[in-house]
Order: sequence, then structure tokens, then C-alpha cells
Amino acid sequence: MSATNSGSPRHLLDVTDLDAADLQAVLALAQLPVPELGRPLAGRGAALIFEKPSNRTRQSMEIAVFELGGHPVYTRGEEVGFDNRETVEDVTRIMAGYHAVLAARVFRHEVVERMAAVSPVPVVNMLSDRSHPLQGLADVLTMAQALGPLEGRTVAWVGDYNNVARSLAEAAALSGMHIRLGCPPDYAAPAAELERIAALGAAGVEQHPDPATAVKGADAVHTDVWTSMGQEDEDARRRVAFAGFTVDEALMAEAGPDALFFHCLPAHRGLEVAAEVIDGPRSWVFPQGHNRLHAARGLLAFLAGVRP
Repeated sequence: MSATNSGSPRHLLDVTDLDAADLQAVLALAQLPVPELGRPLAGRGAALIFEKPSNRTRQSMEIAVFELGGHPVYTRGEEVGFDNRETVEDVTRIMAGYHAVLAARVFRHEVVERMAAVSPVPVVNMLSDRSHPLQGLADVLTMAQALGPLEGRTVAWVGDYNNVARSLAEAAALSGMHIRLGCPPDYAAPAAELERIAALGAAGVEQHPDPATAVKGADAVHTDVWTSMGQEDEDARRRVAFAGFTVDEALMAEAGPDALFFHCLPAHRGLEVAAEVIDGPRSWVFPQGHNRLHAARGLLAFLAGVRP
């Protein structure tokens, strides 16, 4: 393991801010015992700004910062008031004078882009309307632990092609996986997006309006809630559109004989997933959730210059 320093900060706004080698380095760091990472944040702060509430993201990021020797400072969105009390740029420049890293969970992706444009320290996207890169890192980390080497394996996504799906697809592509998306037509990835994912190194990219076709023979099946935060007024329409997209035992039977189930949580049993699947023997949901901590710690160490 070694430490490196470069003149410009590394940011993580999307999984694709890493290349394939970077991703493997982050995953390797995520699996090292904490003492082997050193204390790259010793005596330094980490600003954790939350416009959206969180369970896993707040818990995992605060502990990851602590384990690397730093001090996390949780800040609610209204305390900074992006573009209300202060501009995004002013908040960023001030906080960068206090902290070694700035992390934000925001509604609009442009906020983290504007932060990164002016920040002299790393900026981490803890979730935006476009991406959830920390979840994507935890997803491939968990699949690798469960399945072994991911190159050539098949991952299926069932549901809305949302921010979680996009980050999973990016991380899976960088890992050389086959990617299959099962999405209702109005909630599917556009053709240009499929081409972009394929160009990242995926073994193959397919999209199907029939979830059974998407999961056929897959090694891993992922899903997410049908209605995310901020989309509550669409809930009734989405329940109609996603009818037939519940990951139940019948759908899992279409996947490979040893296929495993994954969900980023929170989950709604009886909607996007049946209780017998998420609570059953093929579910890796809770190790996946716990890996949010390990992935966050590996990423923060990487951004601080630690290398395996």
C-alpha cells in the first residue's frame, strides 16, 4: 500500500470519474483491514451536506471518515441553503477551507458539478438525481464477494432506469459484466445511454420491456423502489406502469440457478420485491447495505491518495 499526492483534487460525482483500474483500486482498499489504510484524514474534517434525508449514506460516511482518522460534520441542507442563503460556489469555497473532503446528497446533479468546479479538495456525490456512485461501488463490491470475479458475469436490473440503475450499470460495465435492463418503456434508458454504458467496457448491454427476458440466466438481480424521494406525486401512475415488475419467486426462477438478489434499500415488500425474495436465502441485501461503509472508506482513502 502506498500514498500518492497530485496537484488537482480527485472528485467522485459519477462512477465514471474512475476508470477500470481506479475502480479495482477502490475495491481493494475497501477490503483491507482499517489499520492497513493508515489515517489519511487524521486531524481533518469532512463536510457531509444532506439536502435529502438518509440512513445508510449518513451512517456509512460518518463512520468511514472516523475510521480514517477524520472528523465528520453533518450539515442539513437548510443550514447552507444552496442558492438561497448562499451560492453553491460560496458555500463550497468556505467549507473547503475547513475540510479535507466535501460530500453532498442533493436533489440536482448540477449542484455537485458546481461544487467540483471551484473546490480545491475532493467533492463526493452522496446521491443526486443523476447518480448514486457510492451505491454503485457497494453493489460491485458485494457481487464480487458473492460471485467471485465479475468479468463475464451477468447482472440484471428490474425497474426504473434511475440514478441507482445508472451507477450500477457504470460500475458493472467497468467490471466487464454483461448488463441487462428490464424497464417499462416510459422508464427505460435511451439508446444513447446504452451505447455509453457499452463503451465503458461492458461484455454486453441489453434492454427489454419484459423483466423475465431481462433476468433470464442472470447471476445477479437488482431492483429499487418504484417511486423515489421527490416523485411522490407520481406514485399512482408508477404503480400502474410497473405492474408485473415485482421481483418475486417466479421471476427469480427465470434467472440462473444460483442467482442472488440485491436491493439498495429502503424496500417496499409486495411492490418492487416480494418478501419471500428479499428475506429469503438468495438475498444479499444486508451485506450489500453493510458494504456501503467499506466502499465509502475505500473511496475516501483513494481520494486522499492511498493506493493498495
